[in-house]
Amino acid sequence: MSKITSRLSFITPTPIQPELPLFIFLPGMDGTGQLYQRQADRLAKFFDIRCLAIPPDDMNDWDGLAKKTVALIKNELLNRQRDRDGKSSYASPHPVYLCGESFGGCLALKLVLEAPKLFDRLILVNPSSSFNRRPCLSWGIQITHSMPDFLHPVSALALLPFLASLERMSSGDRMALLRAMNSIPPHVVSWRLSLLKNFAVAENDLRRIAQPTLLIASTGDRVLPSVEEAKRLDSFLPNTQTVILPDSGHACLLETNIYLDEILKANNFIASKLLSRDRQVVA
Repeated sequence: MSKITSRLSFITPTPIQPELPLFIFLPGMDGTGQLYQRQADRLAKFFDIRCLAIPPDDMNDWDGLAKKTVALIKNELLNRQRDRDGKSSYASPHPVYLCGESFGGCLALKLVLEAPKLFDRLILVNPSSSFNRRPCLSWGIQITHSMPDFLHPVSALALLPFLASLERMSSGDRMALLRAMNSIPPHVVSWRLSLLKNFAVAENDLRRIAQPTLLIASTGDRVLPSVEEAKRLDSFLPNTQTVILPDSGHACLLETNIYLDEILKANNFIASKLLSRDRQVVA
């Protein structure tokens, strides 16, 4: 897996496959993009995968993040086109899938509204667009802003059981999540929490999102009312399917029995020709 740089960038968790649809992971508030290896290994049968990495000192607002990420995706599409046939074009002959988890779910909504023609499918996993329905989370903005650096690892450890169903995760993924949480300095945590507090997408804008959208929500989410938020989004987004994970926590994609590729297949979110390709490889 490639390393995070000091600017917004893509991590490539699996070998580049420009002949396949592009699948873009937008990470949670840690921004590392390094927590999706297990999912990426399975999705690589069907997609060319990129994980967005947001530098630990990034202080962009939503508009800045959206514009820079769109520019990054367009550049990636140009590179893929050149790798495939030597031509340069933003137009992709394959669908572009956008998958945002938690904080990344909010960013995904901003990206689809910023560049609606760029994306063909949208996947939202426990999106943090319901942040303001948990008023107690706003307290964390001031607390983390004034927290001494030496207390930051302790606070991350204390928050871990709320962010994830630890008993449903491997020890390696638990440690990876803790490292990701500790990678962001307290003042940046405070900034990203303030972004979530101020996040808003008008109902009319949600109605303009025409892409087929898969909403994934965990009933065991101790951080956000994710099931209620999935129902709210479903009432505005015109082309949605909803999957409820009955025992999962907020960081559900780290759980050992949650396979995003299986969820996508069960909900017809993977083209039949890609499924046929996978069956031929297995045979």
